Amino acid sequence: MPIHSSNEKLPATFVGYAADVLGDTTNGLSGSNIVKLMREYAFEYGISAPHSSYPFDASNKRSALSDNLMAFDGPQQYRIILELCDHRSLLSLDLAAIKKLKFQLVQRHSEAFGALGASAVETSYIEETRHWLKAYPGSLKLFEQAAVKLKHRQLDRNLLDDLRLSLELLLKDALDNSKSLENQLAEVGNLVKTSGGSKEFSNMFGKLLEYYSKYQNEHVKHSDSVVPSEIEFMFEITSAFMRNFVRMAAAP
Repeated sequence: MPIHSSNEKLPATFVGYAADVLGDTTNGLSGSNIVKLMREYAFEYGISAPHSSYPFDASNKRSALSDNLMAFDGPQQYRIILELCDHRSLLSLDLAAIKKLKFQLVQRHSEAFGALGASAVETSYIEETRHWLKAYPGSLKLFEQAAVKLKHRQLDRNLLDDLRLSLELLLKDALDNSKSLENQLAEVGNLVKTSGGSKEFSNMFGKLLEYYSKYQNEHVKHSDSVVPSEIEFMFEITSAFMRNFVRMAAAP
């Protein structure tokens, strides 16, 4: 992994490109939003941003955003651009442009500057799930792909699709059938009962899995309407399903 000094920044050309996308004239961040958000980041990191009041002394809001971003170091820039891509005020912006910006940010610069963009899901939590999936290599491979994407906030829809397929493969292998995730509810309920689980736990586990399947079908499998703030929860609940299911499948 390349070693970078704390003063090294993202390339100015990339920062300018990010500012052009995020500060799109019609649907990008507004001038007042740019000032407000950059002022909050500047306060957090204890630095001075060149444009900290509105109206600002810049030719346009894209230039103001670029100037402000250049006041931060590389890891800070990486985190800020990543978070701005998910800002609620950009919902009307061209989704393809945002996805392209996020993909290029992660693909080109996550190794050098991505530490601050890592997921809040604990490494130990992920490692524990890996341990339980060792007997299910197909499921494990997809889970590890999702973990890498989560770490770098990359390809949100694909991340959740990897998780769904990982869980689906686990159930197929452990239950020795070829049913889709949403058609495994009865089999999963039976497994809970035969492994000694209570009726109430069986009902709760089945209901959670039912809603999980509906969520995936609505927002991932047949659409692309992932809510960024829900991704870590979906990762955690998928991991919880997997660990508990493998424990039950291994029960005498």
